[in-house]
Amino acid sequence: MGRGLTQNSLYSFGGSDIVQADRLSQQGADLFSNTDIRTENHPRHHAKFAKKGLATKIHFSSEFRFHGLKVPTVSNSLWFYSVEGLFRVAFEMYSKQEQLAVLENFQDVWKSQINGSPLKTSYSLSVQLDFAISSNLHDIEASNETPSQPLHCHAGRESVDAYGSDRSADHEYCSFSKQSLHSDHNQLVVSKVRQKLHSLDDKLSSVTLSYSGLETVLLLLENVDRCINGNLEEKDVTEAVLALLKAKDWGCVYSSNLLSCVGRWLGQQFHAANSSISQKVEGFKVHHIERISDLPPAEELATELFPEAMQTLLLHWMGLSEESTLEKRHSEFPILLLILEFANHNLITGVAHVLYSSLICK
Repeated sequence: MGRGLTQNSLYSFGGSDIVQADRLSQQGADLFSNTDIRTENHPRHHAKFAKKGLATKIHFSSEFRFHGLKVPTVSNSLWFYSVEGLFRVAFEMYSKQEQLAVLENFQDVWKSQINGSPLKTSYSLSVQLDFAISSNLHDIEASNETPSQPLHCHAGRESVDAYGSDRSADHEYCSFSKQSLHSDHNQLVVSKVRQKLHSLDDKLSSVTLSYSGLETVLLLLENVDRCINGNLEEKDVTEAVLALLKAKDWGCVYSSNLLSCVGRWLGQQFHAANSSISQKVEGFKVHHIERISDLPPAEELATELFPEAMQTLLLHWMGLSEESTLEKRHSEFPILLLILEFANHNLITGVAHVLYSSLICK
């Protein structure tokens, strides 16, 4: 969104035992970046929004040492805004495009907090023990006891000692844990999914689709439902993919990006199967070592040694579909078998060995 905004800048401090922390959306400095407000005037504007219950100042006890964002030692505090405060700032100071981005990305957060009470002017963050993120956030007037054990702040892979003797000139603000970032990203994606579903609902009321088009939409939505429930199966994907492939004419085979992608994917799958095919072929050769000149028909060999998908692709590519006559299939199968032998680098028939030697010599 251009301002470094995320859906919750305090999730890294913990869960339900932090008073109101789950309602704080943005750090104040982020909101006023790239606006006309001078940095020295930020505190005055923060205080204005705090009087309305839209912003609060978080005070950190002196034992905390953080990683990520500089915090002056003198005040050891940061301003945060509720999602309602974020909206208020956006509509007072942002461009229309930025206002729209804020609405789209934070509407679900706003809906979940719509019945929340206003923020207090300030809170104090204290006591975080033994790597457990269970800090107590309470009114600034409450007593600040010195913790009896070292405090820790999780920052990615490392844990920073918050009670050591090394007191730097500036503390650093605790960065997101990977889990928190992943959670925020998931919430953003969920929000976009909901927006898309609402948009589809509106379009279905205003756009006229053909019967086949509606059937395709229904099929895809049913598969979305199965995907969410975790019971999506291969046959479901097969139906959905075929429906999309048949939805329209995708253009010339010489320039079709769709066909190129499908061909690439198929080739990768077939190449990955090469080792298992080689094992089958070697086993077959050992079993037939005594009668190598008297092998079964080409169709039987192809069926026994190579995946059905490879045969299906070549059969339809060569025009030998199920409707083809049995005689035509029998006459063309030796060619199909040769292609499979060469493509999989597994030579079986005498013809394949002779042709391969001839080609290599040339």
